[in-house]
Amino acid sequence: MTKQHSGDVGVRWSLAGNDLALRPTLSGTALVSNEGAIGLSRVDSIAWELELSPAGVVSSPLESPTVKTIGCVFGQGAGGRERGVKNGEQELRYAAGLAPGAMKHAPRYTRIPPPRDLVKLEDRLRLLLEPPLEMLLSSRSLHFARAPFGYQLDGIAFLYPRHEAVLADEMGLGKTMQAVTAIRLLAHQGQLRRVLLVCPKPLVTNWQREFAQWAPELPVVAVDGGALRRQWLWRAAVGRTILSVNRNGRDGQDCPSHYLVTIANYEAVVRDRAEVCDPANYYDLVVLDESQRIKNAASATNEVVRSIPRSRSWALTGTPIENSVEDLVGIFEFVSPRQLHAEMKPRAIGRAVADYVLRRTKEQVLSDLPPKLFRDAEVELTPEQAESYRLAEDEGVFRLREMKHELTIQHVFELVLRLKQICNFDPITGTSSKLERLEADLEECVASGRKAIVFSQWVQTVAELRGRLARFGPAEYHGQIPSRRRDAVIENFRDNLACPVMLMTYGAGSVGLNLQFASYVFLFDRWWNPAVEDQAINRAHRIGVERAVTVTRFLTVDTIEQRIHQILERKRALFDSVFGEALSAPSSGLTREEVFSLFNLAPPDARSGEAA
Repeated sequence: MTKQHSGDVGVRWSLAGNDLALRPTLSGTALVSNEGAIGLSRVDSIAWELELSPAGVVSSPLESPTVKTIGCVFGQGAGGRERGVKNGEQELRYAAGLAPGAMKHAPRYTRIPPPRDLVKLEDRLRLLLEPPLEMLLSSRSLHFARAPFGYQLDGIAFLYPRHEAVLADEMGLGKTMQAVTAIRLLAHQGQLRRVLLVCPKPLVTNWQREFAQWAPELPVVAVDGGALRRQWLWRAAVGRTILSVNRNGRDGQDCPSHYLVTIANYEAVVRDRAEVCDPANYYDLVVLDESQRIKNAASATNEVVRSIPRSRSWALTGTPIENSVEDLVGIFEFVSPRQLHAEMKPRAIGRAVADYVLRRTKEQVLSDLPPKLFRDAEVELTPEQAESYRLAEDEGVFRLREMKHELTIQHVFELVLRLKQICNFDPITGTSSKLERLEADLEECVASGRKAIVFSQWVQTVAELRGRLARFGPAEYHGQIPSRRRDAVIENFRDNLACPVMLMTYGAGSVGLNLQFASYVFLFDRWWNPAVEDQAINRAHRIGVERAVTVTRFLTVDTIEQRIHQILERKRALFDSVFGEALSAPSSGLTREEVFSLFNLAPPDARSGEAA
């Protein structure tokens, strides 16, 4: 009997001759040796298959032996395993570029278990003996803005080998990051050449930013605009050169740029179905974000996305079942057609989808003191808002410049406040890109049985939100609510299941309240002073909180809000670089000079240092 090591299979034994082959199926735990080689520290089970020609298979289980793989032998003693884990963690930490303290986010190796529907023995063995996910990422020199949490690595390992998958994590756990990283890894391995990502319209720019943060080297295009522009973008995405990755994991320098990832909203996909569903436009992967949008199997949207030619089908949703099991059936008509039907019992459905769906809640994956999870929801103004904003800013800056020496900081403040209000709602039509995003997030929040607080600077904005969000039955808490009624408002929000949303102003809700029962905080508009925002957030995230608190900070791009945010972030970064992140950021807001600089104006005199 000869023993061979194969790069494709991992481990293979065979008898000489063409009429007999003896192959093992191993199940064990992968570790890294001191020399960096990959091997198995423990074999949990091993089954041998004796294949005869022309036909015949004989299987027999054997006790776990010491296994030698890729030139590295691991003993079976407990001490040996402990040493292996310790050394392996050190190898991983340095290879992945993580600081020693960062290992608290990834305290173990992340296995890539093969899907149950993977039938080829070679494929199963390849995944079984694949290096841990952390080593795969580091070997490709894929660096991250921050170290992923352990559960996020589990999510990446879940998506990576699957052609049919539903990532159904609760909102705020980072489904976007996990999907982007899995796409990134598969692209660098040459397994993905063309990817289509479909999401709600308000989330298109968010996905572009997530790819820029977590996979900056992947070329991305968003399909938008009029019919002719969209047609050109669809065809441009199809006709460009595919990504080439050298053996060292770096992008091929001799390849022209192309669009590996195409992002489109659901409405554009339905309108452009002739382009999207053309058999010539084949996708290696199609990802549906907020996939509950196709829960109605009879809808036009469901019909179109099911018709897209593709190899892999992934769905992302925080609420896979909103009303009935038919919601999940609708999603699976895209993910794995005919896998489910509405007549199936819930338990049968659970067994049928067990290997296709990964669902984690915050309580399951965040076992320590629940953290604050921040999400920056950067949105673009609606066309109506953009026009009102342009006119208000042009006219306002012109008036300020005309005032010359009579100009005061109060005049500048008035223009800033006017522009910030337009960022919330268009004063003529009432359209709001923030509201579109907020409604989508609140629907998921309410469907999961959680409570949410929405903060704004203005009572006027709270009143507008109350009418536009009436279907959620929101409560209100602000300075115009009589003091004698405020305790009753809080109790109703806490105890009434029909009241999942609280609308608050920063002034009324920033101090003196304990709202630990709220899992989500939305900052609909931003305060001047980060400390005021922190106080508002800490109404929900404080001693006694039982769940992680997800904080969503809305920000309209290319507006006064973004300019203010950039100034405050520069202050935070400077403070952290000098004193370290362990200390609190300074509580001051914008100085007098910084307020004037928002419109490229100079103060009428040289006095400074006055905080806004």
